[in-house]
Amino acid sequence: MPHLLPLADEPAPERADAARNRERVLAAAAELVDERGADCLTMDAVAVAAGVGKGTLFRRFESREGLMGALLNRSETQWQASVMSGPPPLGPGADPWDRLMAFGRSRLETTLLHADLIRNAGRAGTRSFAAYSFAMAHVRHLLGGLGVEGDLPLLAVALMAPLELPVLDQQVTVEGLDVERVYAGWADLARRVVGA
Repeated sequence: MPHLLPLADEPAPERADAARNRERVLAAAAELVDERGADCLTMDAVAVAAGVGKGTLFRRFESREGLMGALLNRSETQWQASVMSGPPPLGPGADPWDRLMAFGRSRLETTLLHADLIRNAGRAGTRSFAAYSFAMAHVRHLLGGLGVEGDLPLLAVALMAPLELPVLDQQVTVEGLDVERVYAGWADLARRVVGA
């Protein structure tokens, strides 16, 4: 079989040693965030914990924000795997309504869990287009499975928006609403969208 050239917009394949270093850095950074919090994470501390030079970190991630963004992408990949192949009700095998409820709970909890990381990542902290597209496609799929009619892409946006950090920050941090109340409000919105 002939070797195919990569497409112009595809990144170059990563060398095996570079991939191992990248994973070691991300694992060390995640552990430091768990121990000390995202606010206290420094490139120096990550370099020492991962056993790499500080210059390697900057070449790979460009900035502290870039490293934070990579940590978010790593978390997002793990979350996506649980949606695609994890146990029900978040994963396959459950009724679409139960999956939608599990999706809302999981997305809410994951966003709040990583709130400091998202804030510290700055512009890099916004979920990548691919990650957001995955979540939107999943919600549209569930709405379709529930027989919802109407503009599914916009209805999915209506269900996704309350689960994003700026909205959750306002409700939980500024207004002091209980997380269970926020989830109950989201579930009520989902019932109205679905017509249940």
